[in-house]
Amino acid sequence: MQILYFTRRYSVHDQRFLNALSSEGFDINLLILEQGHNQSTPFVPPDNVSIVPWAGSNHPLNWYSGFNLKKKLQKIIGDLKPDLIHAGPIQSCAFLGALTGFHPFVSVSWGYDLLLDASRNGINYWVTKYTLRNSDVMVGDCQTIREKAEYFGMKSDRIVTFPWGINLDHFNLLETEKVENREFTLLSTRSWEPVYGVEIIAHAFVKAVREIPQLRLVMLGNGSQKETLFRIFSQENALEKVVFVGQVEQADLPRYYQNADLYVSATHSDGTSISLLEALACGTPALVSDLPGNKEWISPGVEGWLFPKGDPDGLKASIIHAWQNRERLADMGKAARSLAESRADWNRNFPKLLEAYRLAQGFYTH
Repeated sequence: MQILYFTRRYSVHDQRFLNALSSEGFDINLLILEQGHNQSTPFVPPDNVSIVPWAGSNHPLNWYSGFNLKKKLQKIIGDLKPDLIHAGPIQSCAFLGALTGFHPFVSVSWGYDLLLDASRNGINYWVTKYTLRNSDVMVGDCQTIREKAEYFGMKSDRIVTFPWGINLDHFNLLETEKVENREFTLLSTRSWEPVYGVEIIAHAFVKAVREIPQLRLVMLGNGSQKETLFRIFSQENALEKVVFVGQVEQADLPRYYQNADLYVSATHSDGTSISLLEALACGTPALVSDLPGNKEWISPGVEGWLFPKGDPDGLKASIIHAWQNRERLADMGKAARSLAESRADWNRNFPKLLEAYRLAQGFYTH
Protein backbone atom coordinates (compact mmCIF):
# COMPACT_ATOMS: atom_id res chain seq x y z
CA MET A 1 0.00 0.00 0.00
CA GLN A 2 1.26 3.47 -0.86
CA ILE A 3 0.80 6.11 1.83
CA LEU A 4 1.14 9.86 1.52
CA TYR A 5 2.34 10.93 4.98
CA PHE A 6 1.68 14.65 5.38
CA THR A 7 3.07 16.45 8.43
CA ARG A 8 3.51 20.07 9.45
CA ARG A 9 7.19 19.89 10.47
CA TYR A 10 9.51 16.94 10.76
CA SER A 11 9.81 15.90 14.42
CA VAL A 12 11.02 12.99 16.50
CA HIS A 13 7.40 11.78 16.56
CA ASP A 14 7.27 11.72 12.76
CA GLN A 15 10.53 9.81 12.77
CA ARG A 16 8.98 7.19 15.05
CA PHE A 17 5.86 6.90 12.88
CA LEU A 18 7.87 6.59 9.66
CA ASN A 19 10.28 4.01 11.05
CA ALA A 20 7.37 1.84 12.17
CA LEU A 21 5.42 2.21 8.93
CA SER A 22 8.55 1.53 6.91
CA SER A 23 9.19 -1.68 8.82
CA GLU A 24 5.69 -2.85 7.87
CA GLY A 25 6.63 -2.66 4.20
CA PHE A 26 4.51 0.34 3.18
CA ASP A 27 5.60 2.55 0.32
CA ILE A 28 5.69 5.99 1.94
CA ASN A 29 5.88 9.44 0.41
CA LEU A 30 6.74 12.10 2.98
CA LEU A 31 5.35 15.59 2.48
CA ILE A 32 6.33 18.39 4.88
CA LEU A 33 4.15 21.51 4.98
CA GLU A 34 6.46 24.06 6.61
CA GLN A 35 9.81 23.01 5.21
CA GLY A 36 12.71 24.67 6.97
CA HIS A 37 10.51 26.47 9.52
CA ASN A 38 11.67 25.85 13.12
CA GLN A 39 13.23 22.54 12.13
CA SER A 40 14.38 21.03 15.44
CA THR A 41 14.80 17.35 14.55
CA PRO A 42 17.57 16.14 12.22
CA PHE A 43 16.02 15.33 8.88
CA VAL A 44 16.82 11.61 8.58
CA PRO A 45 13.76 9.67 7.40
CA PRO A 46 14.16 5.91 6.72
CA ASP A 47 15.89 4.93 3.49
CA ASN A 48 12.73 3.61 1.83
CA VAL A 49 10.73 6.79 2.49
CA SER A 50 10.53 9.09 -0.53
CA ILE A 51 10.59 12.82 0.20
CA VAL A 52 8.13 14.70 -1.99
CA PRO A 53 9.57 17.95 -3.37
CA TRP A 54 7.16 20.86 -3.42
CA ALA A 55 7.06 24.54 -2.64
CA GLY A 56 4.94 23.93 0.45
CA SER A 57 4.97 26.81 2.87
CA ASN A 58 8.07 28.48 4.24
CA HIS A 59 5.93 30.24 6.82
CA PRO A 60 3.35 29.00 9.36
CA LEU A 61 0.09 28.10 7.65
CA ASN A 62 -3.02 30.23 8.03
CA TRP A 63 -6.48 29.39 6.79
CA TYR A 64 -6.50 31.60 3.70
CA SER A 65 -3.08 30.39 2.47
CA GLY A 66 -4.48 26.89 2.83
CA PHE A 67 -6.84 27.41 -0.07
CA ASN A 68 -3.90 28.49 -2.24
CA LEU A 69 -1.91 25.38 -1.29
CA LYS A 70 -4.86 23.09 -2.03
CA LYS A 71 -4.14 23.04 -5.78
CA LYS A 72 -0.48 22.18 -5.19
CA LEU A 73 -1.50 19.30 -2.96
CA GLN A 74 -4.08 18.07 -5.47
CA LYS A 75 -1.38 17.93 -8.15
CA ILE A 76 0.89 15.90 -5.88
CA ILE A 77 -1.96 13.50 -5.15
CA GLY A 78 -2.70 13.21 -8.86
CA ASP A 79 0.94 12.42 -9.64
CA LEU A 80 1.50 9.95 -6.79
CA LYS A 81 -1.93 8.30 -6.70
CA PRO A 82 -1.58 7.14 -3.07
CA ASP A 83 -3.83 4.47 -1.60
CA LEU A 84 -4.29 6.47 1.63
CA ILE A 85 -3.40 9.86 3.09
CA HIS A 86 -2.24 10.21 6.71
CA ALA A 87 -2.27 13.90 7.73
CA GLY A 88 -1.99 15.97 10.89
CA PRO A 89 -2.25 18.25 12.84
CA ILE A 90 -5.93 18.94 12.33
CA GLN A 91 -5.96 22.65 11.41
CA SER A 92 -2.99 22.48 9.03
CA CYS A 93 -2.08 19.32 7.13
CA ALA A 94 -5.32 17.50 7.86
CA PHE A 95 -7.35 20.55 6.80
CA LEU A 96 -5.46 20.75 3.51
CA GLY A 97 -5.98 17.05 2.95
CA ALA A 98 -9.69 17.40 3.65
CA LEU A 99 -9.94 20.26 1.17
CA THR A 100 -8.74 18.02 -1.66
CA GLY A 101 -11.63 15.60 -1.17
CA PHE A 102 -9.29 12.60 -1.30
CA HIS A 103 -10.33 9.27 0.25
CA PRO A 104 -9.46 7.15 2.18
CA PHE A 105 -8.24 9.91 4.45
CA VAL A 106 -6.93 9.55 8.04
CA SER A 107 -6.55 12.73 10.09
CA VAL A 108 -4.22 12.55 13.08
CA SER A 109 -4.62 14.79 16.11
CA TRP A 110 -1.45 16.01 17.79
CA GLY A 111 -3.31 16.88 21.00
CA TYR A 112 -2.90 20.65 21.08
CA ASP A 113 -4.86 21.00 17.83
CA LEU A 114 -8.10 19.82 19.46
CA LEU A 115 -7.39 20.89 23.04
CA LEU A 116 -6.27 24.45 22.24
CA ASP A 117 -6.26 25.50 18.60
CA ALA A 118 -9.74 24.26 17.73
CA SER A 119 -11.45 26.78 20.01
CA ARG A 120 -9.00 29.64 19.56
CA ASN A 121 -11.35 31.52 17.22
CA GLY A 122 -14.37 31.04 14.97
CA ILE A 123 -12.29 30.21 11.91
CA ASN A 124 -10.38 27.46 13.71
CA TYR A 125 -13.66 26.09 15.03
CA TRP A 126 -15.03 25.85 11.48
CA VAL A 127 -11.77 24.41 10.09
CA THR A 128 -11.80 21.71 12.76
CA LYS A 129 -15.40 20.70 12.10
CA TYR A 130 -14.81 20.70 8.34
CA THR A 131 -11.68 18.56 8.64
CA LEU A 132 -13.27 15.97 10.90
CA ARG A 133 -16.44 15.84 8.81
CA ASN A 134 -14.33 15.00 5.76
CA SER A 135 -12.06 12.46 7.48
CA ASP A 136 -12.82 8.76 7.09
CA VAL A 137 -11.07 8.12 10.42
CA MET A 138 -9.45 10.32 13.06
CA VAL A 139 -6.63 9.08 15.28
CA GLY A 140 -6.17 10.54 18.78
CA ASP A 141 -3.91 9.59 21.67
CA CYS A 142 -6.34 9.50 24.61
CA GLN A 143 -9.95 9.50 25.77
CA THR A 144 -9.84 13.29 26.20
CA ILE A 145 -9.05 13.72 22.50
CA ARG A 146 -11.81 11.27 21.57
CA GLU A 147 -14.33 13.33 23.52
CA LYS A 148 -13.11 16.56 21.89
CA ALA A 149 -13.43 15.04 18.43
CA GLU A 150 -16.97 13.88 19.20
CA TYR A 151 -17.78 17.41 20.41
CA PHE A 152 -16.71 18.72 17.00
CA GLY A 153 -18.94 16.22 15.24
CA MET A 154 -16.74 13.18 14.60
CA LYS A 155 -18.65 9.91 14.89
CA SER A 156 -17.40 7.64 17.63
CA ASP A 157 -17.02 4.61 15.36
CA ARG A 158 -14.64 6.61 13.16
CA ILE A 159 -12.24 7.49 16.00
CA VAL A 160 -9.28 5.26 16.87
CA THR A 161 -7.54 5.89 20.18
CA PHE A 162 -3.83 5.26 19.79
CA PRO A 163 -1.57 6.22 22.73
CA TRP A 164 1.62 6.76 20.78
CA GLY A 165 3.80 5.16 23.44
CA ILE A 166 7.58 5.04 23.73
CA ASN A 167 10.51 2.68 23.33
CA LEU A 168 10.56 0.81 26.65
CA ASP A 169 14.04 -0.57 25.97
CA HIS A 170 15.46 2.94 25.60
CA PHE A 171 13.53 4.50 28.49
CA ASN A 172 14.10 2.05 31.31
CA LEU A 173 14.76 1.71 35.03
CA LEU A 174 18.07 2.72 36.57
CA GLU A 175 19.89 -0.49 37.49
CA THR A 176 21.56 0.93 40.62
CA GLU A 177 19.93 2.39 43.70
CA LYS A 178 19.87 6.17 44.13
CA VAL A 179 22.31 7.48 46.74
CA GLU A 180 20.63 8.48 49.98
CA ASN A 181 21.07 11.88 51.65
CA ARG A 182 21.74 13.65 48.38
CA GLU A 183 19.79 16.57 46.96
CA PHE A 184 16.17 15.86 46.13
CA THR A 185 16.03 16.42 42.36
CA LEU A 186 13.02 17.69 40.42
CA LEU A 187 13.12 17.37 36.64
CA SER A 188 11.35 19.56 34.06
CA THR A 189 11.67 18.54 30.39
CA ARG A 190 9.02 20.65 28.66
CA SER A 191 9.79 23.55 26.33
CA TRP A 192 9.95 27.00 27.92
CA GLU A 193 6.76 28.21 26.29
CA PRO A 194 3.61 29.65 27.93
CA VAL A 195 1.43 26.59 27.24
CA TYR A 196 3.76 24.39 29.29
CA GLY A 197 3.50 26.49 32.45
CA VAL A 198 7.23 26.48 33.22
CA GLU A 199 6.88 29.76 35.12
CA ILE A 200 4.45 27.93 37.45
CA ILE A 201 7.25 25.46 38.21
CA ALA A 202 9.67 28.34 38.84
CA HIS A 203 7.32 30.15 41.25
CA ALA A 204 6.54 26.93 43.11
CA PHE A 205 10.17 25.85 43.34
CA VAL A 206 11.52 29.10 44.79
CA LYS A 207 8.89 28.93 47.53
CA ALA A 208 9.49 25.24 48.24
CA VAL A 209 13.27 25.54 48.37
CA ARG A 210 12.99 28.18 51.13
CA GLU A 211 11.48 25.48 53.33
CA ILE A 212 13.53 22.56 51.99
CA PRO A 213 17.10 23.60 51.06
CA GLN A 214 17.83 20.04 49.87
CA LEU A 215 15.74 20.61 46.73
CA ARG A 216 17.33 20.95 43.30
CA LEU A 217 15.61 21.65 39.96
CA VAL A 218 16.98 20.39 36.64
CA MET A 219 15.47 22.13 33.62
CA LEU A 220 15.91 20.78 30.11
CA GLY A 221 15.06 22.70 26.95
CA ASN A 222 14.79 26.35 26.07
CA GLY A 223 12.22 28.79 24.76
CA SER A 224 10.57 32.19 24.87
CA GLN A 225 10.10 32.11 28.67
CA LYS A 226 13.85 32.14 29.33
CA GLU A 227 14.01 35.70 30.65
CA THR A 228 10.94 35.16 32.82
CA LEU A 229 12.44 32.05 34.38
CA PHE A 230 15.80 33.64 35.10
CA ARG A 231 14.10 36.68 36.62
CA ILE A 232 12.03 34.51 38.98
CA PHE A 233 15.02 32.47 40.12
CA SER A 234 17.28 35.51 40.44
CA GLN A 235 14.83 37.60 42.45
CA GLU A 236 14.44 34.76 44.93
CA ASN A 237 18.19 33.99 45.07
CA ALA A 238 17.50 30.45 43.86
CA LEU A 239 19.67 30.33 40.73
CA GLU A 240 22.30 28.19 42.43
CA LYS A 241 19.65 25.55 43.09
CA VAL A 242 18.71 25.26 39.39
CA VAL A 243 20.61 23.37 36.69
CA PHE A 244 19.96 24.54 33.12
CA VAL A 245 20.85 21.77 30.71
CA GLY A 246 19.57 23.05 27.35
CA GLN A 247 18.42 20.80 24.52
CA VAL A 248 19.13 17.10 25.07
CA GLU A 249 19.42 14.39 22.43
CA GLN A 250 16.99 11.47 22.62
CA ALA A 251 19.89 9.13 23.30
CA ASP A 252 20.76 11.04 26.49
CA LEU A 253 17.25 11.66 27.85
CA PRO A 254 16.83 8.47 29.94
CA ARG A 255 19.64 9.28 32.37
CA TYR A 256 18.01 12.59 33.29
CA TYR A 257 14.77 10.82 34.20
CA GLN A 258 16.64 8.02 35.97
CA ASN A 259 18.66 10.44 38.11
CA ALA A 260 15.63 12.52 39.13
CA ASP A 261 13.49 11.88 42.18
CA LEU A 262 10.40 13.49 40.71
CA TYR A 263 9.28 14.49 37.22
CA VAL A 264 7.32 17.78 37.23
CA SER A 265 5.06 19.23 34.53
CA ALA A 266 2.78 22.25 34.94
CA THR A 267 1.44 22.29 31.39
CA HIS A 268 -1.90 23.99 30.76
CA SER A 269 -2.88 21.52 28.02
CA ASP A 270 -1.99 17.92 27.17
CA GLY A 271 -3.40 14.76 25.70
CA THR A 272 -1.14 11.81 26.42
CA SER A 273 2.19 13.45 27.22
CA ILE A 274 5.17 11.63 25.74
CA SER A 275 7.41 13.23 28.37
CA LEU A 276 5.19 11.82 31.09
CA LEU A 277 5.37 8.35 29.55
CA GLU A 278 9.16 8.61 29.36
CA ALA A 279 9.33 9.48 33.04
CA LEU A 280 7.04 6.61 34.01
CA ALA A 281 9.05 4.15 31.92
CA CYS A 282 12.23 5.23 33.71
CA GLY A 283 10.58 4.62 37.07
CA THR A 284 10.38 8.30 37.95
CA PRO A 285 7.23 9.27 39.87
CA ALA A 286 5.40 12.21 38.32
CA LEU A 287 3.90 15.39 39.73
CA VAL A 288 1.69 16.86 37.00
CA SER A 289 -1.20 19.29 36.56
CA ASP A 290 -4.65 17.77 36.98
CA LEU A 291 -5.60 17.74 33.30
CA PRO A 292 -7.97 15.03 32.03
CA GLY A 293 -5.17 13.59 29.89
CA ASN A 294 -2.86 13.30 32.90
CA LYS A 295 -5.61 11.77 35.03
CA GLU A 296 -5.76 8.92 32.52
CA TRP A 297 -2.23 7.98 33.60
CA ILE A 298 -1.64 9.15 37.17
CA SER A 299 -3.45 7.72 40.19
CA PRO A 300 -2.51 10.01 43.12
CA GLY A 301 -0.20 8.25 45.53
CA VAL A 302 0.45 5.35 43.13
CA GLU A 303 2.58 6.56 40.20
CA GLY A 304 2.82 10.15 41.41
CA TRP A 305 0.54 13.05 42.25
CA LEU A 306 -1.67 15.70 40.65
CA PHE A 307 -1.92 19.39 41.51
CA PRO A 308 -4.41 22.08 40.42
CA LYS A 309 -3.56 23.43 36.97
CA GLY A 310 -2.01 26.90 37.02
CA ASP A 311 -1.61 26.96 40.81
CA PRO A 312 2.00 27.54 41.97
CA ASP A 313 1.00 27.30 45.64
CA GLY A 314 -0.68 23.97 44.97
CA LEU A 315 2.44 22.75 43.18
CA LYS A 316 4.66 23.98 46.01
CA ALA A 317 2.56 22.07 48.55
CA SER A 318 2.73 18.95 46.36
CA ILE A 319 6.53 19.21 46.04
CA ILE A 320 6.83 19.41 49.82
CA HIS A 321 4.42 16.48 50.20
CA ALA A 322 6.51 14.41 47.77
CA TRP A 323 9.70 15.24 49.69
CA GLN A 324 8.06 14.32 52.99
CA ASN A 325 7.03 10.99 51.46
CA ARG A 326 10.30 10.32 49.65
CA GLU A 327 10.65 6.90 51.25
CA ARG A 328 7.67 5.83 49.10
CA LEU A 329 9.21 6.94 45.81
CA ALA A 330 11.01 3.68 45.06
CA ASP A 331 7.77 1.72 45.19
CA MET A 332 5.97 4.42 43.23
CA GLY A 333 8.70 4.23 40.60
CA LYS A 334 8.10 0.52 40.21
CA ALA A 335 4.37 1.17 39.83
CA ALA A 336 5.17 3.82 37.22
CA ARG A 337 7.31 1.39 35.23
CA SER A 338 4.63 -1.28 35.47
CA LEU A 339 2.03 1.15 34.10
CA ALA A 340 4.31 2.10 31.22
CA GLU A 341 4.87 -1.55 30.36
CA SER A 342 1.15 -2.26 30.31
CA ARG A 343 -0.08 0.81 28.41
CA ALA A 344 2.79 2.86 26.94
CA ASP A 345 4.66 0.32 24.81
CA TRP A 346 5.06 1.78 21.32
CA ASN A 347 5.46 -1.67 19.76
CA ARG A 348 2.25 -2.89 21.36
CA ASN A 349 0.28 0.27 20.60
CA PHE A 350 1.42 0.85 17.01
CA PRO A 351 -1.00 -1.73 15.46
CA LYS A 352 -3.80 0.69 16.45
CA LEU A 353 -2.62 2.96 13.65
CA LEU A 354 -2.79 0.09 11.17
CA GLU A 355 -6.30 -0.58 12.46
CA ALA A 356 -7.18 3.03 11.65
CA TYR A 357 -5.89 2.60 8.10
CA ARG A 358 -7.97 -0.56 7.58
CA LEU A 359 -11.02 1.13 9.05
CA ALA A 360 -10.63 4.13 6.73
CA GLN A 361 -10.31 1.88 3.71
CA GLY A 362 -13.38 -0.06 4.80
CA PHE A 363 -15.52 3.09 5.26
CA TYR A 364 -14.43 4.41 1.88
CA THR A 365 -15.01 1.09 0.10
CA HIS A 366 -18.50 0.73 1.48
